[in-house]
Amino acid sequence: MTKTKLQDVRILVVDDEPMMSDSLRQHLVEEGYAVDTAASGAEAIDLFDGGAHHLVICDVQLPDMDGLTLLRHMKDAKPNTEVIVVTGYGSVQTAVEAIKAGAFYFVEKPFDFEELLPLAEKALERRQLMAETENMRRQLSTRAEYFNIIGSSKQMQTIYETIESVAKSDANVLIVGESGTGKELIANAIHYNSLRAKKPFIKVNCAALPKELIESELFGHTKGAFTGAHADKEGLVQHAAGGSLMLDEIAEMPVELQPKLLRVLQERTCRKIGSEKSYPVDFRLITSTNRLPADAIRDGLLRDDLFYRISTITIHVPPLRERMEDIQLLTDHFLKLYAEKYERPIAAVSQSAYQRLFAHPWPGNVRELQNVLERAVLLAKGDRVEPVDLPFDNGSASAAAPALAWDVPPNMTLEDIEKFVIERTLQRTGGNKQKAANMLGIYRPRLYSKIKKYKIGLDAVSAN
Repeated sequence: MTKTKLQDVRILVVDDEPMMSDSLRQHLVEEGYAVDTAASGAEAIDLFDGGAHHLVICDVQLPDMDGLTLLRHMKDAKPNTEVIVVTGYGSVQTAVEAIKAGAFYFVEKPFDFEELLPLAEKALERRQLMAETENMRRQLSTRAEYFNIIGSSKQMQTIYETIESVAKSDANVLIVGESGTGKELIANAIHYNSLRAKKPFIKVNCAALPKELIESELFGHTKGAFTGAHADKEGLVQHAAGGSLMLDEIAEMPVELQPKLLRVLQERTCRKIGSEKSYPVDFRLITSTNRLPADAIRDGLLRDDLFYRISTITIHVPPLRERMEDIQLLTDHFLKLYAEKYERPIAAVSQSAYQRLFAHPWPGNVRELQNVLERAVLLAKGDRVEPVDLPFDNGSASAAAPALAWDVPPNMTLEDIEKFVIERTLQRTGGNKQKAANMLGIYRPRLYSKIKKYKIGLDAVSAN
């Protein structure tokens, strides 16, 4: 930290020895810090509670209070403030207790200021990093939309945080999720939030290219390299120079071609078909797949050495059925989008239509919801979407989710509906949570969190 950055940093020194307190204050002021001093625990609490200190350097032995008690007060009141504990009566037990209570470090007297200063700087750096991280999380937690990705659920907030953390690096990213979950949107967010944002973003669907052409498309070829090669052709890895390359459905890439991609990633050079000359490549690789990587490797569709190379960071995108709380946000977004596109006066979705949207298992995920809303906007007769405008009903929603076949009472909020469906499913399974989770299409830990959230009494549902 430079002195220009220290002007607003305030440190509290707590020590009942005036010589020690004054010496520390003088040294810290010379380093550019603002410093307060206190000679007792009571004085320290008054200054600390009424001030905004970034770091506290605190003696354990105080005339009116145990320093560890003061430390606990400070960490309870302002957890982000770092505390360095100093004592002339040090012991392993005291050090352990101080660290457990939240101290950044433990220092024994006597010590040189040159020993303490690096600790103070590291403590302040950690505080700044923690503050920045918390600020980022706070900002992300309020986001319902992030780089055109819609969702405020906990799972989506985690994805936003991951994107923020890795986008500026060149780490290879693998995005795993079912079809229709929004993997391409996440890839877009990574690229356009990266240092390569102003360079090309080339996307290749490995499942859409014929097997015999994919190598030529990716790496290029020379004239006469094969029948039909009438001229030299640059590969897409060249077109992505300085930017990012997305290989969608990477598990569909021919297995015999995967070693060449692995070599390109390892050596950062490539060779066109028919050429003996290699050329350097500079791109950031983003891949995606709708298969579980372990299954693709087991089935011989994805080489494990390539998987390890492309999955430096892996982002798992949850299916829509596992983030049902985002349905209303997504519905409102698509409703507005298509009402404007088709110039239809559709302003809302009726509560009964919402009930059917909530009851549907969404095998096609967000893409299916998008198509359903586009259709509904085109078919709606009034100024809002009604159940009749939707291409399904509760009773035939899904054989995989028979617990959703009940008639849902009217005038319920989305949370009321979710609680209702979970209660009825648990009743059907006699309180068996694993069976209920299977019927609802969610993992058992997620069902547990829902039961806790809605305070559902399992004794009551088992008895009904």
